[in-house]
Amino acid sequence: MLTGTGDNVYEWVDDWAQFPDSESRREGWAHPGVAVTSAGEVVTVHPGDSTILFFDTGGKLLKSWDIPAREVHQLALEDDGTQQYLWAADPGRKNIKAGGTYVPTDDGTGPHVLKVTLDGKVVARITAPDHEAYETGTFAPTSVTVHESSRGGNGDIWIGDGYGESYVHRFTSSGEYVSSISGEEGGAGRFACPHSVWIDYRKSEPELYIADRANRRVQVYDMEGGFKRAFGSDVLTSPSSFAIDGDQLIVAELRSRLAVFDIEDRFVCYIAENEPIARVERNSADDVPGWPNNLDDAGNVVRSQVLEPGKLNSPHGIATDADGNIYSAEWLIGGRYTKLVKH
Repeated sequence: MLTGTGDNVYEWVDDWAQFPDSESRREGWAHPGVAVTSAGEVVTVHPGDSTILFFDTGGKLLKSWDIPAREVHQLALEDDGTQQYLWAADPGRKNIKAGGTYVPTDDGTGPHVLKVTLDGKVVARITAPDHEAYETGTFAPTSVTVHESSRGGNGDIWIGDGYGESYVHRFTSSGEYVSSISGEEGGAGRFACPHSVWIDYRKSEPELYIADRANRRVQVYDMEGGFKRAFGSDVLTSPSSFAIDGDQLIVAELRSRLAVFDIEDRFVCYIAENEPIARVERNSADDVPGWPNNLDDAGNVVRSQVLEPGKLNSPHGIATDADGNIYSAEWLIGGRYTKLVKH
């Protein structure tokens, strides 16, 4: 099955990753990120367990290891010029099944951001910064990105507190707190769930992209935390993560599609749009009951029964490989891990 339009056409490969079967695989409420290493390995997270998994591009499981996190929410890779590291943002809580009902739980792990070697050794941990927002507020990081030294950067670490106080925080390469931005610095306004942070190296000067999800837009800053512009409010509903294919930016929309923009932030097209879901407000009368899952006859949350090949339901994390293929991991019970092979 093909999906997309124009120069952005892909073959849909359903259930691409070969996960070992288990109860937590089937019943875990997936909320994962995706990354592709320099060696071409696709990294993602188990739906129910705090386990990092590495696959080849054909979906074969290569290795896995556990990570001390409550929920590995988003992933990022850092190349320091000598080796790659994996960064993981953990908001400190996860939806699990308890007494037949899915509820958010906190087992004392996190909230924090972890830096891990590709064989699973934790080498750094960042917790809430010394900021007045956390005197009474909650730190719940959803994403992290690093201004890589291998790309001429200074190693600064940027963390999006998407599920907490809606700040983006800057740390030095050694984990020392530097500063914070809230969206109030520029013309676009205060962040509302800065769900993903990502550094764009496509131009001569790197830029920090922020998925300002609840405001339905992307905000762009320079690498000193200065506001530059915002875009997408006319075509985005729920920007959640970023990837690139050549000069094109791909934005995962939690509301059931991918959105493509050119290097000047101009909208190009949607990919794999599930229009009945993408076009409505969450929890509106027109929504799928229980989305991103479903409700059974007794009103219990169950895995979605309306998943369709060629249509995304709730893409949460995405990544691309060297050939422009897209790997999508969705937010729902049991997860859905899809490969879109570029034509």
